[in-house]
Amino acid sequence: MDRGRYTCVLPAAGPDDPTVTAMRARELGRKSVVVGDRVGLVGDTSGSSGALARIVRIEPRRSVLRRTAEDDASTAEGRLERVVVANADQLVIVSALADPPPRTGFIDRCLVAAYDADIEPLLCLTKADLARPEQILGYYTELELPYLLIRPDSPLDALRNLLTSRVSVLVGHSGVGKSTLVNRLVPEAERAVGTVSAIGRGRHTSTSAVALRLPALPGAEQDPGWIVDTPGVRSFGLAHVSAKSLLHGFPDLVDATADCPANCPHTADEADCALDGWVAAGRADPRRLGSYRRLLASRAGETDPRTEPDPRGHPE
Repeated sequence: MDRGRYTCVLPAAGPDDPTVTAMRARELGRKSVVVGDRVGLVGDTSGSSGALARIVRIEPRRSVLRRTAEDDASTAEGRLERVVVANADQLVIVSALADPPPRTGFIDRCLVAAYDADIEPLLCLTKADLARPEQILGYYTELELPYLLIRPDSPLDALRNLLTSRVSVLVGHSGVGKSTLVNRLVPEAERAVGTVSAIGRGRHTSTSAVALRLPALPGAEQDPGWIVDTPGVRSFGLAHVSAKSLLHGFPDLVDATADCPANCPHTADEADCALDGWVAAGRADPRRLGSYRRLLASRAGETDPRTEPDPRGHPE
């Protein structure tokens, strides 16, 4: 979307077919159109220069990936939901293994958002030439979280296979190499690539979410799929996720709650919470429980999600 104009691709369009420029019709009221939406168009859909169609209908969304500025729904920022993308099948969480270091707190937030939206997660670890992945993978060993290791010179065949015939949204902190990855997947995208500062934080190089059709592979009959590149984010607020649903992002802890008392808040000061015994028995990583409880505290406005410590000692 650019200054009230939306770029739409017709269902039967191919990679070389013209796109349609459209504006949101007044009859949609306050309904917003977001990247990934399937819409109904009227008017000039020829795609010729100067043509303008109108978006008159937004089809029901099969998935909606959301985030908020804060975790606490009692604040104005927490009540302001931002739809990242509609109708995505897969959330690709891009994290560098070094420069900047991985932040498991951010990854945990993305996993909660993915499970809440019923979107499959995929962990994509970049800069694998700079650090080993064992520590970060060990943190998620109980989740059986699918992952890929990406080096600057490594082929992207495995990633392409996981993107084929799907709509995948890429999220990650600035500086983790997400735009570089997008440019390798879609060379004509020419997404801006920034540098990482001395304190390990990247500059925001992507300023808006954009859907990009993946190039068709030679001889392939399958739909190559789409990727949605998003701006680098520093936090992923979860005020839109209920406290009960928050636990779904921690499937390694779910079974323990069967032994909790009714309406257990699962906080550290709840003496009868079964989560502590579960971790003490070695059935889950204590860092995972710590991350879950930090999210609970942030939802209650007890911590600032922008400064809370990461389980590995890095800022989130």
